[in-house]
Amino acid sequence: MIVYRLLSILIHGMALIPLPVGRVLGKGLGRLFPILPTSRTSIVLENIRRAFPGTEWAKNPKKLLRKVYLHFGQMLFEVPHILRMNPANMDRYVLFEGKEILERVLAKGKGCFLLTAHFGNWEMMSAAVTLLFPRLAIVVRPIDFAPLDRLISEIRTRFGTEIIPKRKAMRQVLKAIKEKKNVGILLDQNVDWYEGVFVDFLGRRACTNKGLARLALKTGAPVVPVFSVRQGDGRIKIIFEPELTPIKSGDKTRDVEEATIRFTKVIENYIRKHPDHWFWFHRRWKTRPYCRIPESKGYSTFPPARGMGGG
Repeated sequence: MIVYRLLSILIHGMALIPLPVGRVLGKGLGRLFPILPTSRTSIVLENIRRAFPGTEWAKNPKKLLRKVYLHFGQMLFEVPHILRMNPANMDRYVLFEGKEILERVLAKGKGCFLLTAHFGNWEMMSAAVTLLFPRLAIVVRPIDFAPLDRLISEIRTRFGTEIIPKRKAMRQVLKAIKEKKNVGILLDQNVDWYEGVFVDFLGRRACTNKGLARLALKTGAPVVPVFSVRQGDGRIKIIFEPELTPIKSGDKTRDVEEATIRFTKVIENYIRKHPDHWFWFHRRWKTRPYCRIPESKGYSTFPPARGMGGG
């Protein structure tokens, strides 16, 4: 309880910092991040090299990593301002592009899936979308540190957003769609092999949650991609993309895979356009599309193929 109160005081204090000042402070903090020793720095740099072969980022991945730190340093000071955001001052923080796309989709009288990722300022985007289009639910993984999870949940639900815990979310998501809510799903994180399908993502096979594809095919609810991009004046542009409609061929397994490929490609396109906006620190390729043979079995990596010394 004490830790929660201290964090709450800190967040409310940061909300009082004028946003332009906060962004300057955030950039300063972002410049300090690279000197902090972290266990994942080498993983992030390797991910960048492999995602952008033959480019400037592959030759100097630390340059992109510095830009990533600058972006997330600013985001750290922006999120507390959700506590000050309201319909009257929202344009100080965000602007919208393509909102008529979602308006047309909602006019059909169905629920809607909002496809997005840990990209840009997804927290401020969620708050702003709820203000413009009420009745939003988002699927999230609870934060491991309970006091911080409680505080972030309070910020996320400030305007009435419903939080659906990621674990065993299917029933609650179906209920939300039946109630004609918008359901936000971030589809850019690794999952175990039994939860996903392997699709190409930034040049490598990545195990991707198949839940959105299954739900979209089952309910017929439309899928509208939405992403946030930082503008020159510091504001966040929230961009709605045209509706994606999964194709039903009669082969459910193939339909789920094809839909997941389409959803993932949208996320990849945004990352390639704005690579500093994505949260590269997640172990996105942790689940492999193969099983390693333990060295104790007598093989260092894989057993030799038959006909090539395999016996």
